Amino acid sequence: MVQNDNKKSVAVNSKLQGKNIAWLVAAIAVLAVGLAIIIFFYFDQKNKMVEMEFILTEEKDSLARELQNLIFEYDTLKTSNDSLNLKLEEEQNKIKMLLRVQASNAQKITLYKKELSTLRQVMKSYIVQIDSLNTLNKELTAENIQVKRDLQTVQKDKEELSQIKEELSEKVEMASVILAKNIVATPINARGREKDKIDKVDKIKVCFLLRENPIVLSGKKDVYMRISRPDELILAESPDNLFEFDGEQYIFSAKRTVEYLNQDIELCIYWDNNGDLIPGKYTVNLYLEGHQIGSTVFNLK
Repeated sequence: MVQNDNKKSVAVNSKLQGKNIAWLVAAIAVLAVGLAIIIFFYFDQKNKMVEMEFILTEEKDSLARELQNLIFEYDTLKTSNDSLNLKLEEEQNKIKMLLRVQASNAQKITLYKKELSTLRQVMKSYIVQIDSLNTLNKELTAENIQVKRDLQTVQKDKEELSQIKEELSEKVEMASVILAKNIVATPINARGREKDKIDKVDKIKVCFLLRENPIVLSGKKDVYMRISRPDELILAESPDNLFEFDGEQYIFSAKRTVEYLNQDIELCIYWDNNGDLIPGKYTVNLYLEGHQIGSTVFNLK
């Protein structure tokens, strides 16, 4: 009886042990499957993280290149406007500071993108400003060219008027000159007879007609005579015999003062031979009020 009970007890225990082993095997199998799933998800997530990190790095590098290009584009916008150039430099400095940020996650990459978008919008606004300035500069340049042309035209008109005025002044001045006509130079002896030999000449007589000129002031007028020898020496009674012509002092041979009444007047001027005569051709020039009014020649043997 006891033996039967023991046999039954052993059988029950064996059965229980078999069930426990089955449960343990099942549990181990479940744990193995769970571990396999965990390992799969771990490596899958790790691969995704590596891929994400690669994508973020690529995107960061791409954004960095765009920012570098943006710096260069800002450089090309430099103008002659100092105030605008200062603003452009400030924007470039913002880009350089942004490039120093170590963007290692999606949040910072998003910041990169937002800042880049803002910087591009700012640059577009500067491009519009610069285009406006360039347009204005072209308009001002065109206006300046027109002003210069107008000034040149005014200057040309002024020069033409000045020339006309000068020509008119010259005409008025010429019109106000009392001219001499019918000038005759005659070498004469002591008896007043014409002689052409040096040893026979006592005087040189120069006679002429002062022309009528109604626009000249009447009154006393000094007529100066210069006799030039063949060697161009001026025959003069004294080195102090000087008069002004063309702003310089000239020596004269003889002079005569006449009362001019704005009518034709005949007169003669004499030069006394002082022994300075030589053979050849002589020239006689007459002057009045700073103008040469006539000339003639004669010959001596």
